[in-house]
Amino acid sequence: MGPQHPSTHGVFRMNVALDGETIVKLQPVFGYLHRNHEKLGENTGYLQSMPYTDRLDYLCAMTNNWAYALSVEKLAGFEVPERAEYLRIIMGELTRLVNHLCLVGFLFNDLGTSFTPLLYAFREREKILDLFEALSGSRMMVNYQRFGGCRVDPTPEWLDAVRAIVDRFPRFLDEYETMLTGNEILLARTQGVGPLSPELAINAGLTGPVLRATGVDYDIRKVDRYGIYDRFDFRVPLGDHGDTYDRYMLRILEMRETLKILQQALRDIPAGDIIAPKAKSRGLRPPAGEAYGRIEGPKGEIGFYLISDGSAQPYRYRVRPPSFVNLTVLEDMCIGTTIADAVVILGSIDIVLGEVDR
Repeated sequence: MGPQHPSTHGVFRMNVALDGETIVKLQPVFGYLHRNHEKLGENTGYLQSMPYTDRLDYLCAMTNNWAYALSVEKLAGFEVPERAEYLRIIMGELTRLVNHLCLVGFLFNDLGTSFTPLLYAFREREKILDLFEALSGSRMMVNYQRFGGCRVDPTPEWLDAVRAIVDRFPRFLDEYETMLTGNEILLARTQGVGPLSPELAINAGLTGPVLRATGVDYDIRKVDRYGIYDRFDFRVPLGDHGDTYDRYMLRILEMRETLKILQQALRDIPAGDIIAPKAKSRGLRPPAGEAYGRIEGPKGEIGFYLISDGSAQPYRYRVRPPSFVNLTVLEDMCIGTTIADAVVILGSIDIVLGEVDR
């Protein structure tokens, strides 16, 4: 199947061996979107790589920016002002809503619902992308984070617009769940389909909702408490069976928790600087050393590993993309299922080929 197939979520190929309609072997084949992202990062200045990170997982540019900025800040020893920490959490959690909305909408498309749930999801997603555009100048390629803070300070009116969206979002989620969660086609096509054991998920290095759907309680926002997440009260939802239905429900439940975080951040955000006065972006030359910065992106752990030799360009630049790591267990989840189920299982993993291939 693929690489040009409507159900493969990008330019992706699966070599599938079948016995009738049952899958007996599956080999993922990727690399069609390889763009030398990491090698480019070793031949450009630190700041020049920031807009390139937008294009890894193009649904989650804000969180890609954040993970990269965190790595450079560790390397250079920059502090981040409190207002900027709140803004990063607001942008990161809005991005989680965007990502999970897309996942649910596309998953139902893979089930054959012909776009209606996807268009409901896109209607809400557009409202958040409008906010990103008003603030950063771009809906998706935001290039918003900077080392030591953020690029633009939002106006009070912009923050009020976020509050309005957050206030209305639970009503949309209730409506969405009424339409989808108890749907008999969803239950028949996802419960018990593509199960994943917690042991295999841990051994394969999986993270994010795919890992937590197996019941493993691991969320970097709780484990590392990076930024100021330790100030926020929120729950980490877990699954029981690790199947496709649990992966769907995890995204719904995480959106509800994200709304709690946003309400607290919007209530408590202080006035002040949005970038550290001593932070330097242009012509940055961090001292020799190495650093790994990671965050809980919407798809799982997104991290950047950097080595500095004291020059204006990283000596080494590596990305830990969640889509790539989560994709490695696709065969284990698909063996013994039908070819039609493989499409749904792939949709529930939530991959973006931009960061798989890099």
